[in-house]
Amino acid sequence: MRHEILRGICLAAFCVLLTACQSNGGMRVGDTKAEKRQDAAQIRVELGQRYMQQGKLELALENLQKALQYDDNYADAHTVIAVLYERIGNVEEAGKHYKRAVELAPKSGDTNNNYGQFLCAEGRYDEAQKYYAQAMRDPFYKTPAVLYANAGVCLVDHGGGLRLDDAQLDFRRALEVDPNNALALYYLAKLLYLKNDFFHARAFIQRFDALGHPDPSALLLARNIEVQLGHADAARSYAERLRKDFPDSEQTHSLDAVAPKSP
Repeated sequence: MRHEILRGICLAAFCVLLTACQSNGGMRVGDTKAEKRQDAAQIRVELGQRYMQQGKLELALENLQKALQYDDNYADAHTVIAVLYERIGNVEEAGKHYKRAVELAPKSGDTNNNYGQFLCAEGRYDEAQKYYAQAMRDPFYKTPAVLYANAGVCLVDHGGGLRLDDAQLDFRRALEVDPNNALALYYLAKLLYLKNDFFHARAFIQRFDALGHPDPSALLLARNIEVQLGHADAARSYAERLRKDFPDSEQTHSLDAVAPKSP
């Protein structure tokens, strides 16, 4: 199933109050030299984020590098520049900055989740789980459902299928926090299907479908579940939706390659 890795820190979510920082010549009266450098770093990070959102990556990189020149101990600056480096394919630099952010904020759920996501994408699965676990210890983490879902997906998609029970537990935890977490619903259905628990798999894929997020992998999974349950009409309905909504998808081609006119 295609999905975006949801970073603990969203680039648009930093709330740097530029007007406050810009008053009195850009700094507050009475600021120490260190505080002024911190304010300057915040402003540069905000500018870097804006340029990233606009697709102006060179300008974004320039501002983020300047932010770190002002304050090399600013964890958010390391996180944002890591996201940028990852986007432009500089994996080595991305890893250095994600790691540095964790060193600066070792108890932060955001920084640990971000580094865990990076490590998982790089195939360092056992290391990734350590940082996910650390992120889960943050009692103030704002999106724990996303964190649990991320950890579970890493185990399923990148862990060789060796820890499916652990992944299932992560997805159930995600749903305890957010019953409409699409990623957890889909993957629970997928895991239960692999365990031949088709009845319960059907319940989760139906909940996913009710969210209104059409996805070719989910439609194919739903169709296959109904086939296993012997529900020919329901299976045919999902197959028709797959062919209609995603005619060029890999899932449609795989379905039609086996039985072009069957559900």
